Amino acid sequence: MTTNITYNRAMAQRSGARDRMVASAIQLFRERGVAGTALSDVISHSQAPRGSIYHYFPHGKPQLAAEATALAGKLMTKLITKSMTTAGPEASIRAIIDNSRQQLLATDFASGCPVAAGALEGSGPPSAREAAGAAFTSWESALAIAYTDHGIPAPRAETLASLVVCAIEGAIILAKAQRSTRALDRVEEELRVLVSGS
Repeated sequence: MTTNITYNRAMAQRSGARDRMVASAIQLFRERGVAGTALSDVISHSQAPRGSIYHYFPHGKPQLAAEATALAGKLMTKLITKSMTTAGPEASIRAIIDNSRQQLLATDFASGCPVAAGALEGSGPPSAREAAGAAFTSWESALAIAYTDHGIPAPRAETLASLVVCAIEGAIILAKAQRSTRALDRVEEELRVLVSGS
């Protein structure tokens, strides 16, 4: 799931070189993947001083990838929790999917989910994959709690939460590959029907 507004706010609020590098890594991983993003790309994008990357990330790219993935996951968890509290399940699904749809359209289908990028990082230490796993679990938990608060029994809420995360993440991948929002549009409609009937 992508949250361009959330990540851009994070970038604006983070003024230190280290924080700018993490925020830039989120943006670049979303568009290029972890493997397709070089540390020099992060330095250039963040306008951080050359040589500062190993000062702030002594373990190099694996450390940066893990921290960026973890931060992206935390920002989405906050968005889910806030949206569910203020707007409810149906409106939240619509808002989350619409945000992903707009981000895909704005980047000519280049942008995906930075947490998924971390999950797909296949080389080197598994720290980004572990951070992605923790983020997905956090999203499922936040959704399950919100569904329970809206009267859905706990076991059903947990299953529904997993389905929502899987459906949206899968739809983003299809949308990128097909260069169309059709998958997101269909998933949005089906999830809204499913949630409203639960």
